Amino acid sequence: MSTYSAPLKDMQFVLRELAGLQEVSALPGWQDVTPEVVDAVLAEAGKFAQEVLDPLNRIGDTQGARLAQGKVTAPDGYVQAYRKFIEAGWNGLAGDTRYGGQGLPHVVSTAVQEIWNSANMSFCLAPMLTSGVLEALRHHASPEQQALYMPNLTAGAWSGTMNLTEPQAGSDLSAVRTQAVRDGDHYRLRGTKIFITWGEHDMSENIVHLVLARTPNAPEGVKGISLFIVPKFLVNRDGTRGERNDITCVSIEHKMGIRGSPTCVLAYGEAKGAIGYLIGEENRGLEYMFTMMNHARLGVGVEGLGIAERAYQHALAHARTRVQGREIGQRSGDRVTIIHHPDVKRMLLSMKAQTEAMRALAYVAAAALDKARVHPDRTEQRRNQALVDLLTPIVKGWCTEQGVEVASTGVQVHGGMGFIEESGAAQYLRDARITTIYEGTTGIQANDLVGRKVAFEKGATAMAVIGDMRGVNARLERLGSEFVSARKAFSEAIDSLESATRWLVEHYAASPNAAAAVAVPYLKLFGIVAGGWVMARAAVIAHDKLSDAKSDARFLSAKIITARFYAEHILTGARGFADTVLSGSASVLALDEGQF
Repeated sequence: MSTYSAPLKDMQFVLRELAGLQEVSALPGWQDVTPEVVDAVLAEAGKFAQEVLDPLNRIGDTQGARLAQGKVTAPDGYVQAYRKFIEAGWNGLAGDTRYGGQGLPHVVSTAVQEIWNSANMSFCLAPMLTSGVLEALRHHASPEQQALYMPNLTAGAWSGTMNLTEPQAGSDLSAVRTQAVRDGDHYRLRGTKIFITWGEHDMSENIVHLVLARTPNAPEGVKGISLFIVPKFLVNRDGTRGERNDITCVSIEHKMGIRGSPTCVLAYGEAKGAIGYLIGEENRGLEYMFTMMNHARLGVGVEGLGIAERAYQHALAHARTRVQGREIGQRSGDRVTIIHHPDVKRMLLSMKAQTEAMRALAYVAAAALDKARVHPDRTEQRRNQALVDLLTPIVKGWCTEQGVEVASTGVQVHGGMGFIEESGAAQYLRDARITTIYEGTTGIQANDLVGRKVAFEKGATAMAVIGDMRGVNARLERLGSEFVSARKAFSEAIDSLESATRWLVEHYAASPNAAAAVAVPYLKLFGIVAGGWVMARAAVIAHDKLSDAKSDARFLSAKIITARFYAEHILTGARGFADTVLSGSASVLALDEGQF
């Protein structure tokens, strides 16, 4: 088994050169977030991940969470690791300073989240969901609710979950049946929620569930859903923990991956009714929950990135030690490690290039979110919010799809041993597979991208990004003759994205089914080309920095070569996705349901 090591050098490069850490640090309240401070945070996070979380990843997978008499026990070592995690202050890294958080920018916490996900995604799901609960409370809860719940959630003494799905209501939340009946200053909830990650466990002192439910006279459909705070243990007015609420974990799922995290079926109100407290107004619950979901969607995209990085490191370690055959063309002499073989190099480069593109795109989106929140210029706020809105489904959908692909390639690098659990490569593939599903499947992300983001605003933000891509492509000229084919590939990929975008804008209103039929290919097209965009930017910056005698020439030249590989091997797929968008919808819709 390999040991995880945070890719600090590339993280630092992306934060400073691509995400614009200096611009974020200049925003109000973040002047002390210098590159040196960020470097120290990442180094400590990397050390914690390597020494505490990574060793538990395999244990969590093989042992899993355990349920007995309604109580869930985390895998061995998790409780102690969580205690160390919150004592070190990691849970409150980006938390509101009013409630004990450190208030660091989202782009910094995103980099740290990547580290946690690479080391132990099952463990990281608990604090990730807690951060989403905090985000929803920050925007929509009353001041009294914030004061009562946010300090302990920020510290990590309490954890949080989101409760949407029911047996009959998966992605279709209009079918939610959980009932909430007013009882004085609170409500009594009755119903069943499924797929609740870390819905019951022994790591934190309390669990704060955000639950979607209907009041008795609520309108039908999504307009009749309300959002409630339903804690595992009731909370007294002074913030201390009270009696156990009427919530029962009736089962945990037997899963393909992320086995270290319990995925629970929760029964609300089997006795007197679970006590819950309304957030905001009745019937606005879905609106409020989307604050948490959009936050979580960027986080899940980072999960895809984290798994990809870990799978790459694991495959690389194997390729450097596995001796197999002689170099191509050699009939005698010593056998060599497989990293000497061209096809293994190709696979490793594909893993490396896609992972670096994912990292850059996720960090750029996170920095845009920071600017959208606190930039003093309202025009800049709106521009960056539009970019975040566009990139969120791409980061979530494309980064998770690529995470699965990278993890699968990691199995291939291992050869037959990759199919054997003892090698460890299979776990990353199994863990990665859920990321394309939860917080909205790739299809849901794609329909959001096509309908609410591109078509709704007539492609304005998408075309602005495409314009920036063309400007970056023009700057590739300075890289010389070796980059001619890469520049051509990038140019053709941009053309493909623009033609597909224009088609969707022109056809969406009249043919929404046709647009939906090719939405996923469009999302993948946008992801591939956006990845090429940030990789091209990285190549130009790396090329310019090479003129500095004090620069890290090996790192910078590797960055340029990796960007070139991405253009010549990954970007070339853009044309195929564009062709599918332009002409593939009719065949999707041609068969009636009985012909399948």
